Amino acid sequence: MTLTDPETDPEPATGTRHADPDLTDPGPTDPDLSARIAGALAGAAVGDALGGPVEGWTPEQIAERHGGRVRGVVGPWHGDDWRTARPIAPYHKGDGHVTDDTLMTHALIRVYGKVRDHLDAYAVAEHLVPELITNPVWIPELEAEALPLQRIFLAEKWLVARLHYGHVDPREAGTGNIVNCGAAMYMAPVGLVNAANPRGAYAEALDMAGAHQSSYGREAAGVFAAAVAAACRPGATAESVVDACLGLAKDGTRTAIEAVCEVAARHDDFESALGPLRTAVAPYDTVGPDYRAPSLGARRPSRLHAIEELPIALGMVLVASGDCRQAVLGAVNYGRDCDSIATMAGALAGALGSPVPEEWTDTVRTASRLDLHGPATTLTEVTYEIAARDRERHRARDEEFAHLTRTTPATNAPTDPR
Repeated sequence: MTLTDPETDPEPATGTRHADPDLTDPGPTDPDLSARIAGALAGAAVGDALGGPVEGWTPEQIAERHGGRVRGVVGPWHGDDWRTARPIAPYHKGDGHVTDDTLMTHALIRVYGKVRDHLDAYAVAEHLVPELITNPVWIPELEAEALPLQRIFLAEKWLVARLHYGHVDPREAGTGNIVNCGAAMYMAPVGLVNAANPRGAYAEALDMAGAHQSSYGREAAGVFAAAVAAACRPGATAESVVDACLGLAKDGTRTAIEAVCEVAARHDDFESALGPLRTAVAPYDTVGPDYRAPSLGARRPSRLHAIEELPIALGMVLVASGDCRQAVLGAVNYGRDCDSIATMAGALAGALGSPVPEEWTDTVRTASRLDLHGPATTLTEVTYEIAARDRERHRARDEEFAHLTRTTPATNAPTDPR
């Protein structure tokens, strides 16, 4: 599925397409950088909180449990028995509580706030891992202040085991981890600091994700970051975001996105799309039909497969024509790993400029004791700083290249050798 040709709009290798405060002010229908960053982070948080309590179930089970489709914040699936119903995950999912998707996203923003430049796998080892094992934060699902390590799940605990205790090369530490959406789910900040530069976001996320994931899990992290960056482009649409992804994605990830989005383009409401989107992604998903009883081949490296979450999130944004409310609700009612799907869908819709419903943000902010303003402000400031550094780096390289080729830096036109 290609609605436009991504190759007709090539991007520079550096970050010269970053938002610039000196550019003409955006119009009322074209949100500026700070609004897109705030919207993406708020959309991700509410998607996470709405999806958490119905994660792991099917659309039919969700509808039966809640007397119809979920339309907002709901309580825990097992009610007051949430502490004992699932001993492996005794978390208070529901009631507006964010999960590890948001905890990891905000931890990554804190890393950007420290480094204030592009990140790589070594930054994950040197800064993100200490965030997980050193600094206590309020964890809504535990109803307590604790280290993030005490809430993140097995694929994320891998970071601590491999990097802090195993001292593995950060660029290779992700090899051997289960292949899932663990790295992709918190890569929205990478897309935002590379706003309007999908190729740069893709490269940065792939580098970082090497510390966490391999195979199509790592690829999904790069493509999701690219999608968020593409959503920040002035005039971006759900279709243009999908096209940017198809221009960068490789192997099974690309094929899965194409298959899902071809189906999504035929629907304009999530209710009719729930079954067809699952059917479209099933050949690429290794988990299998029963999410709580994964197949023997689940989450193993492959060039033919993809995580389920990213293609479905893109499909739901496409079905919703970029509308945040509808994209998030579609992702939530899809079930399965719907907190991560809705996190991605909410981030993309928010970056596109769709308003995030205030009743959701107010509930999540209060219930999770979550600051949605501070992280957005920090990331906006850092994004401007990175953009300025990118311009200087590009300018210096342009001058050096001009000297080597005897061209004029402003035009790169050859000078007269005489």
